[in-house]
Amino acid sequence: MPKRIAYYPGCSCEGMANEYDQSTRALCKVLNIDLVDIPDWNCCGSTPSNSYDPLLGAALAGRNLALAEAEGFDLVMTPCPSCLKSLKTAIKVYNDQKQDFAHLLNMPFSGKIKVISVLQLLYEEVGVEKIKERIKKPLTDKVIIPYYGCLLSRPPEFAEFDDPENPVSMDELLLAAGAKVPDFPYKTECCGAAYGVTINNIVGKLAGRILDMAQSLKTDAVAVACPLCQQNLDLRQSQVNRFCHRNFKIPVPYITQLIGYALGIDLKELGIHKLFVNADNLFKETV
Repeated sequence: MPKRIAYYPGCSCEGMANEYDQSTRALCKVLNIDLVDIPDWNCCGSTPSNSYDPLLGAALAGRNLALAEAEGFDLVMTPCPSCLKSLKTAIKVYNDQKQDFAHLLNMPFSGKIKVISVLQLLYEEVGVEKIKERIKKPLTDKVIIPYYGCLLSRPPEFAEFDDPENPVSMDELLLAAGAKVPDFPYKTECCGAAYGVTINNIVGKLAGRILDMAQSLKTDAVAVACPLCQQNLDLRQSQVNRFCHRNFKIPVPYITQLIGYALGIDLKELGIHKLFVNADNLFKETV
């Protein structure tokens, strides 16, 4: 298990998904993982830059990896699946177009650095059994749905983590934390992604479908590992309710918040109070 790894928070974790960043840092601290922010990191470009100019977008994301390499790191972790995609794309584009990529980047880069998600860090680098051994406040009798979204494990040759159609990493981590984890057929269905801003009826339909299935399974919460998924299911849950003519009140915490709580981290330190749908009933004490 790496004790010191480069950390790329990304723009979302500095804004709307601040509790994801907060809980990731708190959880890693308890697990004796030293997260070191990449110095002078920049936006990965996400979808817009790659849509406009894939090579330029890759170089934009690649700059962060080059900075991490310059600091002596061979592993970068990011909580955000969109950032993960951009950073991994940078490595692929570098290997396919080294000369053009190097010209745009204009700084040393080997392309040998590895990029993983926080979920992969917990599942592979730390391990389910080690986390299970450290549980202090098990999520006993809590039914928690694992929702991966459409990007975290796809495409398989790119993600190189978990099963693309039936991922189990989050399931196993939640089971290790003592939760009841039912089979969830929509665990990799799209929630509507960024259409919550431009065509919000799409999010109303897709996120509503996910929440409806979760409610039918009598869930206490839907666990996520993506800022955009979390926003669509939590922040926009009232919007989804209006669209679907429903009254969902399902908490949508990050997996880092749930595992962090089970390991005994204080709720405020995990940012539970920043969730839009109240999650007090999910935990033994209130925020």
